Amino acid sequence: MNCFYHSAVPAIGLCKHCQRGLCPECAAVVDDVLACQNRHEDEVHKLEVLTARNILQSERVRSVYMKNFSFYGLVGIAFVGFGWWQLDWLGLQALLFMALGVFLLYAAIANYLEGRKYK
Repeated sequence: MNCFYHSAVPAIGLCKHCQRGLCPECAAVVDDVLACQNRHEDEVHKLEVLTARNILQSERVRSVYMKNFSFYGLVGIAFVGFGWWQLDWLGLQALLFMALGVFLLYAAIANYLEGRKYK
């Protein structure tokens, strides 16, 4: 691949913004990545800042999913346990508690599995 701006010169890499081949004369290093010199340096810097923010945000999202997993799991176990314990006294109402508990346990599992995606 040759430089987009100098077709006779071999490219050393691609601009992160426009994906064009760049020679050493046309390449500018911005935040450890290449950009078209005097053309896309600001855009590449903004992309790098956005990428760093996304990484930080994904760590926060994972934390929230794990907190939800813990809360839903504990409340779900409590509802199922209470329903089972009161089955003789409450009858169909106890089954409602148990159904809510099972639904919360399902939500806990779903949050856990979703949280594992954000490592």
